[in-house]
Amino acid sequence: MPHNLKQHYSAVVVGGGQAGLSASHYLKKHGIDHVVFEKKTITHKWKDERWDAFCLVTPNWQCQLPDHPYDGDDPHGFMVKDEIIAYVERFIKKVDAPVVENTTVRLVERMPHGAFSVETSAGTVTADSVVLATSLYARPAIPRAAERLPDEILQLHTVDYRNPQQLPEGAVIVVGSGQSGCQIAEDLHLAGRKVHMVTGNAPRCARFYRGRDVVDWLSDVGQYEITVEHDGMTKKKHDTNHYLTGRDGGRDLDLRKFALEGMKLYGRMEGVSGGKMLFAPNLKANLDNADRVYNGINALIDKHIAAHNIDAPPASVYSPLWEPASEPAELDLAAEGISSVIWATGFTPDWSYVGLPIFDGTGYPVQRRGVTGIDGVYVLGLPWLWTWGSGRFLAVGKDAEHVVGHLAGYLERADEKSFRQTATGR
Repeated sequence: MPHNLKQHYSAVVVGGGQAGLSASHYLKKHGIDHVVFEKKTITHKWKDERWDAFCLVTPNWQCQLPDHPYDGDDPHGFMVKDEIIAYVERFIKKVDAPVVENTTVRLVERMPHGAFSVETSAGTVTADSVVLATSLYARPAIPRAAERLPDEILQLHTVDYRNPQQLPEGAVIVVGSGQSGCQIAEDLHLAGRKVHMVTGNAPRCARFYRGRDVVDWLSDVGQYEITVEHDGMTKKKHDTNHYLTGRDGGRDLDLRKFALEGMKLYGRMEGVSGGKMLFAPNLKANLDNADRVYNGINALIDKHIAAHNIDAPPASVYSPLWEPASEPAELDLAAEGISSVIWATGFTPDWSYVGLPIFDGTGYPVQRRGVTGIDGVYVLGLPWLWTWGSGRFLAVGKDAEHVVGHLAGYLERADEKSFRQTATGR
């Protein structure tokens, strides 16, 4: 065991991203001794798992890490990759968390007397409480159909994509139309690459509407304060994020516009066979559903403007710029000169290290704003843990403050119980 690692802590935090660091910030405020275990390095995901042109999708003012709000001069702009890393590094320096990097947590389990054993690659420690802050984005999800692609085709997940120059000459398939997929497809499209986009059920959102960023309107409407416990919101934690971009000052991402400019669009991928990629006949439905959400968000803003008699530019409704003439059933990879496939198919969580009964039938932790049903066990950094911003810079700090407040109360009650037992001999 490293010489600076103690045998026992009041709290162990698993994961050194923004959620784990936010937890450490509040643990230090409460004077709770703790350690943060990080599998790689604190800034690994920002530095090593984002493409070169990556930027924030939400405006800079939404960067609200604990006691570390956005400190630049462009609150309504969108920080690019290097600026995001610098913002996070300033937070890291400010928190000065007791992080042990390049250390894998292998098993967290409860011991008979109630404390927790935390087995790591650096040794085993014990703790009175544990905060699991490893998010749902642990492992790139790539469908098994990828194994049937020809060997000569380069395959990358979004975490490994950096720029168009990284890919061999030829056409590129981007599988998945969530935020990352659409932004990478645009990156390739702007570079003059022939792009084939395989769509899914991701919704989309306008960047600007009626004179303001849509995020600003939605903040005024109160969307970012709605909790997962509101009517109809319980399934939100599994939803795909809306696609749009902050690139070059921010704009809509409209797959129909890309189609007019030469990008080829397809329905959901159903498999790979005989050198062909196969698709479901739901391209039109995917595009229509994305536009329905787009117009629905704008209609919500229209209602807010009318209710508050706000002076704003006139309302509008998006009308499709392009309609698919057919539903392509397959794509001959060799005939279309496909040289690369980018898998924008998301991630799967890795809870294999958690030896505690805290999960539902889908593998999602059962919790209420980060507090699980097991005393002393907490989760942080998950999408819709409590609100829309729970897994992001906007609200991860608020959730961390709540979790650590509960954790501090738990430790205090446990200490009082131990004192009473010692005093009475029972």
